[in-house]
Amino acid sequence: MYAAQVVNNVFYFYFLLIIIRIFLTWIPSIDWYSQPFRAVADATDLYLNIFRRIIPPIGGLDFSPIIAIFVLEIIQRIVVSTLVMVMG
Repeated sequence: MYAAQVVNNVFYFYFLLIIIRIFLTWIPSIDWYSQPFRAVADATDLYLNIFRRIIPPIGGLDFSPIIAIFVLEIIQRIVVSTLVMVMG
């Protein structure tokens, strides 16, 4: 049960990083090459770019993070419930 909680917390932390990344994109003056912004971008862009390739921006708006969060939540539920079942 402890392992499932740790994995659940990791998913939640990554979800928060994606949300932070989304909000930071609304600030045009951010220098994405300076820390801590570079770390947030590096941690999230690898995952988000998968969805950006599939879902192009519509009217200048990038909807891919919404789908990415939705998929991340589905993966989280599957992984955590599987760990709970396996660990008992």
